[in-house]
Amino acid sequence: MNNLKKILGLVWMVVAPLVIITLVLGAITYIDSNGKKDINNPIIWIIIISIFTPIAIGLMIFGWYAFKDDYQKLPDSSIEITN
Repeated sequence: MNNLKKILGLVWMVVAPLVIITLVLGAITYIDSNGKKDINNPIIWIIIISIFTPIAIGLMIFGWYAFKDDYQKLPDSSIEITN
């Protein structure tokens, strides 16, 4: 199970930047001042990218900790947590 966590951690670290790159490239492709549809509006793209960027950063951080085996032993209760 720990090997699966490491592999998925690596997958999350690769997928997160790819999602942001895909969104930015989609924005560059579809933003058009002459377009009449919602997909051509730059405000929509700014909102979408600004919402998904922190999610992707969090996914990268989660993947990094999973890759480093920080989730190898999770506490069963709050009594096991020490500072």
